[in-house]
Amino acid sequence: MRIVLLGPPGAGKGTQARRLADSTGMKHLSTGDILRAEVAAKSELGLLAKGFMDTGDLVPDSNIIAMIQQYIDDPAGVLLDGFPRTVVQAESLDNSLEEAGLPVDKVVHMSVDTDELVKRLSTRAICKNCQTPYNLESDPPAKAGVCDNCGGEVTVRDDDKPEAVLNRMKVYQELTAPVLDYYKSRGDVAEIIATGTPDSVFEKLSQAIGSGVASN
Repeated sequence: MRIVLLGPPGAGKGTQARRLADSTGMKHLSTGDILRAEVAAKSELGLLAKGFMDTGDLVPDSNIIAMIQQYIDDPAGVLLDGFPRTVVQAESLDNSLEEAGLPVDKVVHMSVDTDELVKRLSTRAICKNCQTPYNLESDPPAKAGVCDNCGGEVTVRDDDKPEAVLNRMKVYQELTAPVLDYYKSRGDVAEIIATGTPDSVFEKLSQAIGSGVASN
């Protein structure tokens, strides 16, 4: 299957996609994770992307599309998290998949109240080394600033800082929200309210895609 997860920043797409990938064996394609890896490697794409990411702006379509096309035909199936973010990207994805005979099987929109999103993003942190996520209020590392998993530095990403959060929400409303309308015009979009415990959200997601995956 090829599944697209849509939703605003902080909706929990990454957390749920990783869990679903672990349960099904599907490949989790997070444009954010891939881009951050490129930034860390100081590749040409990473150097280009860093300036956009640090301010909460979107990396240009041409770069993202070229990157995603390298992975989209994985035989285990693909979970697209953070892509497409614009209608141009959605159209390009459809064209690429149709040429390969691999259309999108399901689109799931994860919606969350705006106030809740701002709260989630402003308290989110991540290990710079192993990418383990934390919530500084509800699930902080045992030792402040130190990852429980690998001992790496836990920090708030530049694009989760208040000024960048506000810009990310603005960018989402202007550029990414229309992607939902694009997929709705094509037919099947499953809507879930992505609030509650991680287990309850995972159960909703599993039911939405008809995977038969049970929460652990």
